Amino acid sequence: MDIRSELWADERGRYPLAIYTMTNEGKRTFLTTLKNIKVPDGYSSNISRCIDVENRKLTGMLKSHDCHILMQQLLPLAMRNALPDEVSVVLNELCSFFRQICSKVLSVASLDKMQQQVVLTLCNMEMLFPPSFFTVMIHLTVHLIEEVKLGGPVHYRWMYPIERYLGQMKSYVRNRARPEGSISEGYKLNEILTFCSRYLGNIETRWNQPRRVDDIPDDTHRMPQVSELFPQVGKPVGGNSYFTLTSTEKLQAHRHVLTNCPAVDTYIQEFRDLVRRQLRSRTRNTTAIDKKVHREFVGWFTNR
Repeated sequence: MDIRSELWADERGRYPLAIYTMTNEGKRTFLTTLKNIKVPDGYSSNISRCIDVENRKLTGMLKSHDCHILMQQLLPLAMRNALPDEVSVVLNELCSFFRQICSKVLSVASLDKMQQQVVLTLCNMEMLFPPSFFTVMIHLTVHLIEEVKLGGPVHYRWMYPIERYLGQMKSYVRNRARPEGSISEGYKLNEILTFCSRYLGNIETRWNQPRRVDDIPDDTHRMPQVSELFPQVGKPVGGNSYFTLTSTEKLQAHRHVLTNCPAVDTYIQEFRDLVRRQLRSRTRNTTAIDKKVHREFVGWFTNR
């Protein structure tokens, strides 16, 4: 029947699992990675609340923007050690394709190459997944490059701002029998409050209210004579916890502080020039210089 040998049934009549099937350990690794990922505030919702590592399930409802973040940014990291290489590489190519067309800046010269690459990616997916997986939504991926050529990057055309504004309009509806009038009255009320709030400087309004995450410390947490290495930003949250850093973690923390301190930039550039002179006869590759600076700058700066 021209069936691949790895798909044949065994002596007991049982068929092997498909290559894209995650094992229990792979599911646990995949979900643990997603649960422990930290993103900047406002980047996405708290995806970790939807993850049940013990039962190996992804529960709850994710918004469409969270699905975009999951597919474009988090999925390539999470499935790296959870799936075989031949499967994860193909899915990474698909995630990279959507990440490129949704970026703010897109090169016109690379569109044809992206078109060829996505065709090869879909062909590789057809070798891995069953025919029932390839619905019309999967097929529409081939036509996205042509849409980008006509309309520009997807980032400037998606519906997230429109949906947020429609949600605001929907919140104005108090009388469901007269939705148009409710929206009109709510819009006028919002405009009036916005105009009046410009002249009220002694109360908290939408123009002077603190951010959702206010990291500016108050007088109770302000410390005198704080070094620029540790800027006075942030407030303590929750109880105290203590842990001991390993030697590797201490080195990483030390390197991070030094490379992110403006006062050390001149020394980093001095060491970089020194490394460039030492490697002149062998190589002047920027990557090799960066690796040497990454490994040896802390020791050089200590003796400096």
